[in-house]
Amino acid sequence: MSGPGAGRSLDGAGAARARAAERLEPRPMTLTTLRATAALGLCTALLAAGCAAAPSTPAPAQATPTGAFASGIDRGAKVTQLSASFVTTPEPVAMTDGKVHLTYELVLTNVAPAPVRVDGVELHDAATSALVPGTTGRVDLTPLQVGAEAEGAEGVSQPGPGNTSVTIAPTTTYVAWVDVVFPQRNAVPATIEHVVSGAVLAPGAPPAPIRMRLGRTNPATAGPIVVGAPVPAGTWYMSEGCCADDTHHRRGMEPVNGVLEVPNRYAIDFYKLDDQQRTWVGDPSRLDSYLSYRQPILSATAGTVVAAQDGLANSAEVPNPTNLATVGETVGNHVIVQVSDGVHVLYAHMDPGSVAVRVGDRVTRGQQLGLIGSSGISTTPHLHFQILTTPTYFPADSRPYAFDSFTLLGHVPVRLWDDNLGLQPTGALPFRPANPASARTNELPLDRDVVRFGP
Repeated sequence: MSGPGAGRSLDGAGAARARAAERLEPRPMTLTTLRATAALGLCTALLAAGCAAAPSTPAPAQATPTGAFASGIDRGAKVTQLSASFVTTPEPVAMTDGKVHLTYELVLTNVAPAPVRVDGVELHDAATSALVPGTTGRVDLTPLQVGAEAEGAEGVSQPGPGNTSVTIAPTTTYVAWVDVVFPQRNAVPATIEHVVSGAVLAPGAPPAPIRMRLGRTNPATAGPIVVGAPVPAGTWYMSEGCCADDTHHRRGMEPVNGVLEVPNRYAIDFYKLDDQQRTWVGDPSRLDSYLSYRQPILSATAGTVVAAQDGLANSAEVPNPTNLATVGETVGNHVIVQVSDGVHVLYAHMDPGSVAVRVGDRVTRGQQLGLIGSSGISTTPHLHFQILTTPTYFPADSRPYAFDSFTLLGHVPVRLWDDNLGLQPTGALPFRPANPASARTNELPLDRDVVRFGP
């Protein structure tokens, strides 16, 4: 997506090609073509037909009189060169930039026998078949490759505009990482559809323009769960958070039990800071040099404990472990509290021996659950906090949430991976103070925000 402005395209490019594609008239398909399409999907016959663009506005449904003949085929249905699916149901959440973010993944697979060039992806209101006005944000297309999506972004200040110009080979899948930003909650459409423009690159033929409407989704309307602080009063760094930044949490797509999921989409790693914005003081190879170490972990909500694990050791080679935990020990010592159906709060990487609750315990907001440690897949002591849809970390989906009260103090302007915090020359983070600091309610901090909980 490009910069602000009403009715802007998500990609900011390819508009001329898209308009040209809209003017193409579909060619009639012969019976031979239809049989070939049914048998082989998108095959040579379809490509020869010119890969005609879908109409800008779907045909309206017509009522059929009782007793009349009527076709069982939707006249607006089109065979598309790409299939589309979603990993989650998007949920709007207000964040510290004063905007409402809708963050999700659109999975695109080329089912045609020829490469498909994607020139752009637009976000449309399905009710009007038009661009959603007033939106900004970012979409970034990457190959579906588990574990490689967030590499190489260390040291950047902004994630860039995103890549929306790619060529997808036959039988290949790409992920569109979407973070669309709305001015307010009521600007989010009830149903969103995506318009992908580009061309089919058939061998020995000129590029055949396409413009496909695909990937409809209905954003959630209930709003995010509002929670309290999971840590004591003080200054805390919100690391690896949402939404546009290419963090390990945001880009951590995993196939679990055969289903793609992004279990950490809205997860935040909490690091305690002192008045000099330091995460550690002294020897970074010692756990007790980190200000977060053995800080209390507090229940952000009332609820029932549905998972509690203790006894796993902290990382032995801080701050650069070479023998990380197994998948089964990913979150280390942890507690999961069920708030309601589909709302479970995860508190991870607790210090061994500190877990203070057991399965079945009822907890109250503010109750101590344990102490911050560095167990599981963790390079330095921190609290990993998030909302899950299930009482398990694997499998699960990650839902947005909002803290009821905090003060935004500023922002860390450059990306520092959690993995490398203990490898810096000092424990002091680069820090850009907010001018002025501001009290916030019912918002989710953005990645790299520095906030104060309590007075």
